[in-house]
Amino acid sequence: MHRIKIGKSRFLPIIFYPITILSLLLMFGCAPQRGEEDLSELDSFKMAIRAKYDLKEQAFRENDVDSIINKFYSDDAISTDNEGNTHIGRDGLKPVYEEVIVANVRIESFNTFVKGDAGWDWANFHVTFPREMGVEPFTFKMLFLWERVNGQWWSNGEMYVLGEFDLSDKSNSH
Repeated sequence: MHRIKIGKSRFLPIIFYPITILSLLLMFGCAPQRGEEDLSELDSFKMAIRAKYDLKEQAFRENDVDSIINKFYSDDAISTDNEGNTHIGRDGLKPVYEEVIVANVRIESFNTFVKGDAGWDWANFHVTFPREMGVEPFTFKMLFLWERVNGQWWSNGEMYVLGEFDLSDKSNSH
């Protein structure tokens, strides 16, 4: 058995230099960075929910309540509106959409988070009506809650208030 003499041994630096260099390489670029993994997960989530938002926008243009209810929301979705009323499940949401389906909507993500099979998205939900209705356009600040079930993302909750996020400051966007 060989002993390494700590003190004035000339072999000690030879052992620690490779360990130090390897540690630095792993810390600064050779190992996958946590941010890169999260970014990939976040980008994938953003693409998936953007597709759901596109579906919802198209369904509004086509006055298609059933597509919104059955392809966007989970069975047990909970929605709390700007007046504090809560609507639970697809059956609870359907009358709300039957009332407002004549509007057109545009959804802009503002701040998005995902971890595994759960995520949320703060968004501007712009609502416009046909001119002949004489209703002024408005925007909701919305929080969409998302859950991935069997590989597919479903909105399983939302809350909204009147107002609009300032999207000119992109530093708040993830």
